[in-house]
Amino acid sequence: METNQQILLVSRPSGMPTKENFTFKQAPIPDVGENEVLIRTLYLSVDPYMRGRMSDRKSYVPPFPLNEVIVGGIVGEVIESRADDLSEGDIVIGNLGWQLYNIADTAEVRKIDPTIAPISTYLGVLGMPGLTAYFGLLDIGQPREGETVVISGAAGAVGMLVGQIAKIKGARVVGIAGSDEKIDYITKELGFDAAINYKTTNDIKQALHKACPDGVDVYFDNVGGEISDAVLSLLNHGARIPLCGQISLYNLEKPDIGPRLQSQLLIASALMKGFIVSDYAKQFNEGASQLAQWVQEGKIKYKENIVEGFENTIDAFLGLFTGENLGKQIVKVAEHSR
Repeated sequence: METNQQILLVSRPSGMPTKENFTFKQAPIPDVGENEVLIRTLYLSVDPYMRGRMSDRKSYVPPFPLNEVIVGGIVGEVIESRADDLSEGDIVIGNLGWQLYNIADTAEVRKIDPTIAPISTYLGVLGMPGLTAYFGLLDIGQPREGETVVISGAAGAVGMLVGQIAKIKGARVVGIAGSDEKIDYITKELGFDAAINYKTTNDIKQALHKACPDGVDVYFDNVGGEISDAVLSLLNHGARIPLCGQISLYNLEKPDIGPRLQSQLLIASALMKGFIVSDYAKQFNEGASQLAQWVQEGKIKYKENIVEGFENTIDAFLGLFTGENLGKQIVKVAEHSR
């Protein structure tokens, strides 16, 4: 068997991460202990939240330790098992190391069904991004028929699913994204009612006024910054704002100073609530089941941007912050043996 390859965080980024913050390392493959399995990585996920864990500051999860393997979403194949409930050839998902092989206790992974959809979807539409969209929109946003839902980062892994779920619920959906390709995709393929390319729009607030003549009832915020400032100026009475991400701010070294929003929330009697998907851990099965049903019925489409090769993992991660990806950014590490 080949030796293990790993990706370690060796320094904390200042601003935008660079390749110098990471290193590749060769390591032996550890022996499988009692109730453990050896997993060969097939796909790994790169996600914007990981940037926050690379900084040594307080957040909802501890920072990545330096000189250790980075941890993220992994879909892999069990190639050796000393556990009763997992067998060689099973496909599993877990929060595991960015490496070719992982040793895991059975409590750390979950067996998935490769017959429902391609196994990569368990890192996207049927995984963390899908569940984030599902619970954030339906529990906090609570869109009603005929309301206007605005989504920033609308062509990302979460945003494109939020828009489609909002359409299922009968809402009017407006997306904000950063290229004409993305605008075309979310309007022509996914059925968004309107979309704004923030990179080519001279006046984002004016463009939003035109796209949202009846104001904004739900704003699903993935981006933060000036885009969110513009959306929040259009809130209707009783608006709801699921606060999912702030990708425009993740690489800033100084705090972002923008408009103070309390008066807008007060005037509109609006709710803004931050959340992370693990808040809904007890309901994951419900969400995953409904998402799988919508995918099988053709009510939800998904898009994956698959980067080939473990050696290109860092490039795939850095691409998240330059807007390269349309949909879920995934690295394909190896072929499934079956």
